[in-house]
Amino acid sequence: MSAVLLTILFLVISNVFMTFAWYGHLKLQATGTASNWPLYIVILFSWGIALFEYCFQVPANRIGFDGNGGPFSLIQLKVMQEVITLVVFVVFSIMAFGMELRWNHYLAFILLVAAVYLVFMK
Repeated sequence: MSAVLLTILFLVISNVFMTFAWYGHLKLQATGTASNWPLYIVILFSWGIALFEYCFQVPANRIGFDGNGGPFSLIQLKVMQEVITLVVFVVFSIMAFGMELRWNHYLAFILLVAAVYLVFMK
């Protein structure tokens, strides 16, 4: 698998774990599963999930970074990561919390795509 695809795949996987670590406990609380958990348990639970995020995020950056022979500059990696984070978050928000997208969300996505385009311009 090419460094481009592997980097993107690892970024997507890491962001799925990150989203569940940051926001999954809110869904567990809403369902009553974690409504009585003390904050330190929620933090430890989230850290346990975040460990898997790092297991993919760090290799994605190492594989993708042009300083290590990868195809992406540091800025390109960061912008890609942010866009992937937002896409994963939106999918999670729709699926877990029933969030509805409005016109301003679509416009924001268009602007994010424009940001990616500008970062990759020569």
